[in-house]
Amino acid sequence: MMNPTPADITAAAARIAGHIRNTPILQVEAGAFGLPYPVTLKLEHTQITGSFKLRGAFNNLLSRDVPAAGVVAASGGNHGAAVAYAATKLGYKSVIFVPKAIAKEEKLRRMRDFGGEVILTDGSVADCMSEYANYAATTGALAVHPYDTAPTLAGQGTVALEMEAQTGGFDTIMVATGGGGLIGGIAAWLGDRVRVVSVETEGTNTLARSLKEGPDIDVSASGISAGSLGGPRLGELSYAVVKERVKDAIVLPDAAVFDAGQKLWEATRLVGEPGAATALAALTSGAYTPAKDERVAVLVCGGNAEPHWFLG
Repeated sequence: MMNPTPADITAAAARIAGHIRNTPILQVEAGAFGLPYPVTLKLEHTQITGSFKLRGAFNNLLSRDVPAAGVVAASGGNHGAAVAYAATKLGYKSVIFVPKAIAKEEKLRRMRDFGGEVILTDGSVADCMSEYANYAATTGALAVHPYDTAPTLAGQGTVALEMEAQTGGFDTIMVATGGGGLIGGIAAWLGDRVRVVSVETEGTNTLARSLKEGPDIDVSASGISAGSLGGPRLGELSYAVVKERVKDAIVLPDAAVFDAGQKLWEATRLVGEPGAATALAALTSGAYTPAKDERVAVLVCGGNAEPHWFLG
């Protein structure tokens, strides 16, 4: 497997154009989040299906051969919704395996509404991944991995390509990390031009642990962000990109995520899911303090959650 290049990401952007939305940028003024500096938000939670995952889903299905058995995915929700939507739009059957332990009714409903057949699994996220792989092997369905294929990373990287075109550039971006497909794609596009900061919770600290212990770990996801950031380990491709290009790995308590979700609502009347609030929490908690005149961006990566989740 080869890491995606900027050329791969440019090609992915052309391939998926017309199937996804160009999501908006919101420039939030100094003081709005209780911070003495402005923050640029990329509102990817307004994407069709409610998250960035649609980019990778469409890039997979449009760049690979889909058999008669259709496609299969494993997901806590956002990836499953994206694969279900993309498959339905392109005329394919989709089956989504979801770990029962982290399943949220809001996300299950959306996967079904977009045309996916949902199968709940017992045990850990790793157990769910095993069942999804077995289904692909026995039925011949195309396995669309949530974060560890080059088409997935290239698709997710298109959000950074889009952001640079919209903003004229930024110095630092906060990215919530699960399995690493998003941050891997973003880092692959931005290279050394922008500081890419990973943000995780204490119950989903996959990237932070990987940088310290190596890639062979098994994180049992827990806490408020487990449904969107609950990868058991980084993908091989993501790990290779992250090891080279991501130097900052912030880990926060759940309380900081609740606070960030509240501040996002109070300041902008926007509701992001816990994974999205995790990225903002790097700033609102004070875990990351930018230098003077540093242009800071936050990827609001998804919005598939109960609207009042941050009220505790």
